[in-house]
Amino acid sequence: MSFLSERRTERRGLRRFTGRDLVVIGLLLGIPVLLDIAVVWGPTLASVVLSFTSWDGIGDIQWVGTRNYVNLFTNYPQFWPAARHNLLWLAFLGLVAAPFGLLLAVLIDRGVRFSRFYQSTLYMPVVLSLAVVGFIAQLIFSRDQGALNAIIGDTKSPTDWLGDPDLNIWMVLLAAAWRHTGYVMILYLAGLKAVDPSLKEAAAIDGANEAQTFFRIVFPTLRPVNVIVGVITVIESLRAFDIVYAVNHGRNGLELLSVLVTDNIIGEASRVGFGSAIAVVLLTVSLGFVVTYLVQELRGEKNR
Repeated sequence: MSFLSERRTERRGLRRFTGRDLVVIGLLLGIPVLLDIAVVWGPTLASVVLSFTSWDGIGDIQWVGTRNYVNLFTNYPQFWPAARHNLLWLAFLGLVAAPFGLLLAVLIDRGVRFSRFYQSTLYMPVVLSLAVVGFIAQLIFSRDQGALNAIIGDTKSPTDWLGDPDLNIWMVLLAAAWRHTGYVMILYLAGLKAVDPSLKEAAAIDGANEAQTFFRIVFPTLRPVNVIVGVITVIESLRAFDIVYAVNHGRNGLELLSVLVTDNIIGEASRVGFGSAIAVVLLTVSLGFVVTYLVQELRGEKNR
């Protein structure tokens, strides 16, 4: 009878958890949640609170209200150039690197020869950290010993690709896009593999060409991948730090909000409260982009 009752309970989806099951579930869920709170949300909330204070990291904490934010927007000349660079970073990765990654994924998905080789080669930069990409950029764009000036033969008056503030941001963006393109390519390639071939066949029967089939049939089915690519692009753009710090410590045309946070919190004149205010601004902008994008995508999904 007990066996029959267990079978009936399982069929109804009412299986009872034993004490051991509850302990295992609690550990599997509790430990990651606690780590997430301690490593991510704890410091985030602490930064929000500290942004309303004046603290050098050692002495007493003094409450100053919104003075850090007022000084940030009115009396800190490095802020607005850094904000523009972050937005430029976002635009370049979103409008150049991401579409190019989609193009590469479409070409490889069509079954070109040596597709495995292309996938491995194009994805290889993704396994490198942005700091390493920054060092590679120095080897290529260095004024005196860089590979680019050696290739173009510009030896008498070599171009200072990384020292000129009008040029270095674009050189660094090219290096960052080189890494981001491979990541986007792999994501879209996985999404293209999941597209039902019968949809393409039906579109071909109806007389649609390849471009019409892609934009009207294939691309709309990639909506979940688009969400992932959009969120990753925003996060990568706004948290960019390693590559510019490896090139010139984020100065002389390569200022970013993340660099300003580091300089103020752990710099020579430690201003934890002021640096936290910059971090909160960066967090707010990041959440604004991500939440807006996700809400639009979810609304579009419901309307389908």
